Amino acid sequence: MKILHTADWHIGKKLDHYPRLDEQKLVLDEICQVADREEVDCVVIAGDLFDNFSPSSEATELLYSTLHCLSANGRRAIIAIAGNHDSPERIEVPDAMARACGIIFVGFPNAEVKPFRTQAGVEVVKVDKGFVEIKLPKVDFPLRLLLTPYANEQRLKTFLGLEDTEEALRLHLQTHWQQLADQYLDDTGFNLLVTHLYMMRKGGEMPDEPDDERPILNLGGAQAVFSENIPAQIHYTALGHLHRYQVVDKVPCPVVYSSSPLGYSFSESNQTKYVVLLEAEAGKLVSYRPIELKEGKKLHRGKFENVDEALSWLEEHRDDLVQITMVTETYLESADKKRLMDAHPALMAIIPEIRTKEAKAEAAERLRLDPEKLSIEELFVDYFKNSKLGAGQTPGDSLLDLFREVRALDEAEE
Repeated sequence: MKILHTADWHIGKKLDHYPRLDEQKLVLDEICQVADREEVDCVVIAGDLFDNFSPSSEATELLYSTLHCLSANGRRAIIAIAGNHDSPERIEVPDAMARACGIIFVGFPNAEVKPFRTQAGVEVVKVDKGFVEIKLPKVDFPLRLLLTPYANEQRLKTFLGLEDTEEALRLHLQTHWQQLADQYLDDTGFNLLVTHLYMMRKGGEMPDEPDDERPILNLGGAQAVFSENIPAQIHYTALGHLHRYQVVDKVPCPVVYSSSPLGYSFSESNQTKYVVLLEAEAGKLVSYRPIELKEGKKLHRGKFENVDEALSWLEEHRDDLVQITMVTETYLESADKKRLMDAHPALMAIIPEIRTKEAKAEAAERLRLDPEKLSIEELFVDYFKNSKLGAGQTPGDSLLDLFREVRALDEAEE
């Protein structure tokens, strides 16, 4: 049995105001090609299919067309669960039509899939709340899945009757998973846990996460679910939510974030993106390996002390999405900023950074101790350094010239 693990497609997501839908079409087509080339029997998508609760018609069409392609007309099983960016109701809407193609959508943590069989031989043979057993064409043992979509605090209370405490979530999930495992999982099949949450090894290093995913840390009041909460019967845990490929733990099984197919924030700069290919036999995981995805623009960040260096770097990364930090002692001139912005079609941001923190502290101290001995221009310079606009930097010559003009006009009126 071959299974492809992917997650966090975020269809429809933009980087600032830069659209990514064309890149998403390319990389999702690449995933379809991987599934065909590797002759995959099943694809699992561990949440965040869309980027928001109300995706555009273009984003919706791209999801459905991709899943139809992956399903190979019902010969390949597709399991897709909701993530924290998805509307669970919307995820489950196309269920009736999807079943004809062997596609299983699970939006809620207590959802029970309806049994079905496609003409090509994908068959759901056993179901329970959060559990499904599938018979796959050309495979003589079953695939058994524990399915836990993202559940926020309200869903935990409504659907699971759970209070929003850290230990309550862990205890509930561990108990829920273990009960299903004891009832349905043995070594006559391959056992997979698919979930969208923040998971780590207890006492281990906190996994990296992108900036715009941080709110999920308060999932039902919990900081994280631990890998030790996974039942021993599970052979592989397919995670979604964190966008970097990482193996959280190898006990009781490989616990893996597959990564997102594209970089979606500059905290993901220079990351390689993957899908994960599993090969399994009855009762065991034979192997798993990440397969690099090539399509889509890469994200890069650079840090520079002069404009010419930045311009050279921008030219080297002309086909990428970029962000630069300019380390300066004076405020970046508008002419220099224009040169930088004109040099690259996808420069997302120019971040100013003062060369030393002491400069801002010195200006503040001068204002506090002896403001009466400073000229109007010196007071303006120190005020600018301490303002949000200056962020510790000295105003540039053009800004000082403008200040002097305004000052001169004011004196003339007096």
